[in-house]
Amino acid sequence: MEKELKNKKVLILGFSKTGLSAANYFLNNGCRVFISEKSPGKEKDESLIRDLINKGVKIEFEGHSEEFIKESDFCIVSPSIPPQSEIIQKLQQENIKYFSDLEYLSFLNKEKMVVITGTNGKTTTTALVSHILSKKYNAPYCGNIGISPFEYINENPDYYVVEASSFQLFYSDSLKPKIALFTNITPDHILWHKSFEDYFESKAKPFRNLADSDFAILNYDDEKVRKLGDEIKAQTYYFSLNEINQKNCAYIKNNKIFFNEEEIIDINELQIVGPHNLQNAMGSIIAAKILKLDNSSIKESLITFRSIEHRLEFIRTIDNTDYYNDSKATNPEASVVAINSFDNKKVVLIAGGRDKKTTLAEFIKAIKEKISKVVLIGEATNRFKNELFAQGYMNTVNSKTLEEAIDIASLDKPDVVLLSPACASFDMFESYEKRGEAFKNYVLSKK
Repeated sequence: MEKELKNKKVLILGFSKTGLSAANYFLNNGCRVFISEKSPGKEKDESLIRDLINKGVKIEFEGHSEEFIKESDFCIVSPSIPPQSEIIQKLQQENIKYFSDLEYLSFLNKEKMVVITGTNGKTTTTALVSHILSKKYNAPYCGNIGISPFEYINENPDYYVVEASSFQLFYSDSLKPKIALFTNITPDHILWHKSFEDYFESKAKPFRNLADSDFAILNYDDEKVRKLGDEIKAQTYYFSLNEINQKNCAYIKNNKIFFNEEEIIDINELQIVGPHNLQNAMGSIIAAKILKLDNSSIKESLITFRSIEHRLEFIRTIDNTDYYNDSKATNPEASVVAINSFDNKKVVLIAGGRDKKTTLAEFIKAIKEKISKVVLIGEATNRFKNELFAQGYMNTVNSKTLEEAIDIASLDKPDVVLLSPACASFDMFESYEKRGEAFKNYVLSKK
């Protein structure tokens, strides 16, 4: 396909990490590149914009003009653009083909793609699979984890380990990797997808595209994910926190992880905590076994792997209190996973932010069972407090800033102070990463 790119007009929707990586890739392959962004340009990007323009890239902000759209050979879509948006409708009217960066990669290298999706755990699993495979292969992680696959195409790696969001998969109708791994499914991004079933079907796309020579790795403990295995053609593998009567599976028995009947590792040797991370580890083990890694290499990689930044990330211990940054928990289900990672501990939870308006039932249940106090921040404060009160949980404190919340949480001298917001960050921070960095910096500055 790259041989056919010269002089093609490529439209890139979105001045984003994905868009910029795509622009450089297509520019280097002799294309005419047009970047179209609906939002205004930012002052901090001025030098970057000038550099791209000097290289020949056409860039526009605050709208999508006819000049940029017309006669485009194809379009790379930023995954944040909703399908009902005017520009997507326009592309359809003009019969301009559009893809995600992941789908474009599959046109070139589908046999090298290991795609990982799910509501929670996909980032840790993506990083862990890449970490294990690196013992034998050049297998960088990319995708929704923060690095576009366009960054690696010219390196020709052995495998691409790809985190895939529901947004990316929505724009990836023909994506057909060699291996696809599904961590779990709970309601999320419903406003974007319009329904839970539509959200699930976006996640399920690559699995439904698999052939009988491909591989699917599914969470046996998640009923909806498990049932997908009966509907697809691929060779199907499962993982479970319990021993299961299935061939091709990873499971836990006597505090050890097994693949089929082979013992891989004692769970106490893992550096990542919580039942969800045991599932992440098992899914990663299966991917490694499919790609012919030996047990000793897998075990060594599991022992040396540390938590991903902002995903239940241990920061430090102060006066016998452990501080954990789980800023990536942008929905209640993700926070439940974090809360349930701590047994027999006194835990103070910092939660809140921009409310996604999903149910709090399981979140509140987990709080009542395991959290000694909740410190609330951001726009969600009133709703969270009212729903907690309605369910009989009264030990909450409001805080105006994250730093103040950390100080309040520390006063009780708990075993754990856990930032796991259950909300988006955009009321107080520009991203969950910035929120996590603020948490870490303040905790690291404390004496």
